[in-house]
Amino acid sequence: MAEGALDSTVDAFMHYLVAERGLSPNTVDAYSRDLSRFVSSLAAQGVSQTDELERAHVITYLGELDRAGLAAGSRARALVAVRKFIQYAADEGFGTGDATEGIQAPHLSRPLPRTLSESESARLIASVDGATALGLRDRAMLEVLYGAGLRVSELVALPLLGVDLRSGLVRIQGKGRKERLIPLGDIACRATETYLANSRPTLVAHGRCEALFVTRRGAMMTRQNFNARLRKLAVAAGFDPARVSPHVLRHAFATDLLEGGADLRAVQAMLGHADLSTTQIYTHVSRRHLRETVEAHHPRGGGRRRSVDQ
Repeated sequence: MAEGALDSTVDAFMHYLVAERGLSPNTVDAYSRDLSRFVSSLAAQGVSQTDELERAHVITYLGELDRAGLAAGSRARALVAVRKFIQYAADEGFGTGDATEGIQAPHLSRPLPRTLSESESARLIASVDGATALGLRDRAMLEVLYGAGLRVSELVALPLLGVDLRSGLVRIQGKGRKERLIPLGDIACRATETYLANSRPTLVAHGRCEALFVTRRGAMMTRQNFNARLRKLAVAAGFDPARVSPHVLRHAFATDLLEGGADLRAVQAMLGHADLSTTQIYTHVSRRHLRETVEAHHPRGGGRRRSVDQ
């Protein structure tokens, strides 16, 4: 093929990604698929040389992807592949500029976290059988998880000295070994105190473990153990287990705080988010909940008007 032909330039670019950039096979495969589709689109537009590429050709290609039903994330990834390819071609002297200049990536709507309402979280915890050693442990774990907004990895790694029941504080070693202190409410403190007095000594009777929460054999609780246990508790409480997970309870913690009027930065500090924008997604959950409440129950919210029209 002639120098600068699209096919040969793409082949050279793929070799560059493997030999010089050292990208993973999966990433290289994704680039290959995206660029193969791009070259097919250009061929249909009568383009065979890299120096013939124009902005209109790229826009046409992205429009084809949209009409084919590709998700915004897939279209954004395709644009990245095209942009990198065109940059490479220009660097190698095969292109005449950036044909993607000024083309914005498709907007990626960030999915709202799935969560439980305050009453549903309370119902889940209240359904745990507090008459057994395992039930006392499970209730304490749920109270601490929901009451402090912990990640499941943080919950199971809590050492015995990680909870100060007298001052009502949880000391967490989070991501990047960053330490943070989180207030723990009275209910969670009482559940943990009951567990320590009436459950944990029984569970660790034949062993020694420095973790706060332990298995029936006295070993440190694992994420897998707790996730499996939580699914069973969710079913027993009448929930679809797909709706309940440790992260959902963490979401519920943040949402309930914000709906109660908590400061966004305070919630950010308790969750251990490095970036405030990560925490801000919970404000969308709160607003959605408030909007749904108004629409369903307020005379001017829309819900009642629709029911009358029907």
